[in-house]
Amino acid sequence: VQLQASGGGLVQAGGSLRLSCTASGRSLGSYATGWFRQAPGKERYVVTAIHWSGDSTYYADSVKGRFTISRDNAKNTVYLQMNSLKPEDTAVYYCAAGVGSGRTPSDYDYWGQGAQVTVSS
Repeated sequence: VQLQASGGGLVQAGGSLRLSCTASGRSLGSYATGWFRQAPGKERYVVTAIHWSGDSTYYADSVKGRFTISRDNAKNTVYLQMNSLKPEDTAVYYCAAGVGSGRTPSDYDYWGQGAQVTVSS
């Protein structure tokens, strides 16, 4: 599975961005899919994830109520809608897919290249 992330950029605090992650090679419907982020000098951690069935989602406390993960099986694409962005959301965002349902990077087998999100105050 190859993952291609897009949609990062610079936005002011309070603004919105939508990230996209398009897969090729296999259907994303066969995998759990997550969005991770990594700020400079910090570890990569999961922001949100969706079960392969699409029936359940997970959100880190820091983004609950502001971020939404969704999947379009027809386009083989997972989205991350980010609203009410804060400067602390600034990071490189990675999409990932895996056969498990964990919340750590080691639970995911395939990774996109990362998209920079910068939120100015």
